[in-house]
Amino acid sequence: MSLTITGRHLEITPAIREYVHTKTARVLRHFDQVIDTQVMLSIEPLKHTAEITMRLRGKDLHCEASDENLYAAIDLLIDKVDRQVIKYKSKAQTYAHEPPKRQEIHAE
Repeated sequence: MSLTITGRHLEITPAIREYVHTKTARVLRHFDQVIDTQVMLSIEPLKHTAEITMRLRGKDLHCEASDENLYAAIDLLIDKVDRQVIKYKSKAQTYAHEPPKRQEIHAE
């Protein structure tokens, strides 16, 4: 998985980069087939925003979270994307294991 972290009105420090990397690793515990992940962190007055776009096979997940603290915004963001990944995984497994529907032919 490739992880891209960019900042808008913000310099990405090694501490922020490491924090995002460890938090996104939590998502990979549930689902390891992530193709690409892009994280955008931005700071506005009294509002820190974190956005993530995660490319999975057949679907792109996008989440956004805001808080007064950047680290809290990242935590909220990871919680949201984690729920979406678990939902995607359960749907994919449900359809993969569902037997094909058989059509009955009635002879008259």
